Amino acid sequence: MTHRLLIATHNRKKLAELARILTPLLPDLKVLDLDDVPAYAEPAETELTFEGNASIKARAAVAHTGLPAVADDSGLCVDALNAMPGVLSARWSGRAKDDRRNLELVLDQLADVPKERRGASFVACMVLVLPDGREFAVEGRLAGRIAYEAKGDGGFGYDPIFVPEGETRTFAEMSPEEKDAVSHRGRALRQLAPIAAAALAGQPAER
Repeated sequence: MTHRLLIATHNRKKLAELARILTPLLPDLKVLDLDDVPAYAEPAETELTFEGNASIKARAAVAHTGLPAVADDSGLCVDALNAMPGVLSARWSGRAKDDRRNLELVLDQLADVPKERRGASFVACMVLVLPDGREFAVEGRLAGRIAYEAKGDGGFGYDPIFVPEGETRTFAEMSPEEKDAVSHRGRALRQLAPIAAAALAGQPAER
């Protein structure tokens, strides 16, 4: 029997990353995204925390589809910017989801900041909501630093300027498998997988 799980995103690169990590952990899972279900008005991300925004998105997905849903809210927290962009990461430059403008603004803001003060963390909060109202939240966090310039063609978002702790390459210079092994989303999903497996065991499944 196969369980269906809705990933509440239209971001194809994010979906591919989430499915790539989650599917091997839950091989009997059929992963859907928002393009696989009837369209609905997605809620505004008005909370001040990653968990709050992820919860808003997951609850809306369940309410409109009746499917178990996972939503993630993630972002870059830069030490020298008082942990910003944080929950504003996707729209830091003022234009929603413009990855290049967002990362260029961070680089501009850190232009005169020396290497020892360029610390940062990537944070991902995943929230699983079931049709019966149960909700589970996990968080993955990865420390690193901000590079002086964008490097690499892989990944998305701030990946070209984030160098994970212990690495000399940005996320965008790493292979998908290398990134998955250490990433904030990978860490969150590896926590979520056993929770989801246990929770979905009591849900209706496709034969």
